[in-house]
Amino acid sequence: MADLNDNVQRAATIAVLVENEAGVLARVIGLFSGRGYNIDSLTVAPVDEHGRLSRITVVTTGTEMVIEQIKAQLDRLVPVHKVSDLTLEGPHLTRELALIKVVGTGSARQEALRLADAFRARVVDATTESFVFEMTGSGEKLDAFISLMRPIGLAEVSRTGAVAIVRGTSSLTA
Repeated sequence: MADLNDNVQRAATIAVLVENEAGVLARVIGLFSGRGYNIDSLTVAPVDEHGRLSRITVVTTGTEMVIEQIKAQLDRLVPVHKVSDLTLEGPHLTRELALIKVVGTGSARQEALRLADAFRARVVDATTESFVFEMTGSGEKLDAFISLMRPIGLAEVSRTGAVAIVRGTSSLTA
């Protein structure tokens, strides 16, 4: 008899420490696409002083069995040093960066500035008819701000995707 939790979907933030070499990201993406797994967010950047290691942060959703399969398959890739499911490691921080362009004049402009102040978004570019706001925070916070900007004159959004790190003394490289 199947466990009732077998079909329960959960979000997972997975950090992967890999060799910083050509083709590694393609292999990671290929693992997801070849098996029909969805990537909700993906970020990658070098993380050591010599540029030999990169950290890939993948946000995905699936059943517990699917998440375990993803982690096991990532761990088997040759240039992978460590795979960590941050959602299971305990308390962790997740942030995104977004650039949000809003076009408007008059009261719409004033409302955009008022909301930006409330959300602690910074003005990084301004013209007489537009603003570009820079904002960091949780995906939910960015979604809420973007939603409020739509009726005011949202013109364009560029987001980094999630980056995450475990709180406390443990680390992916330790």
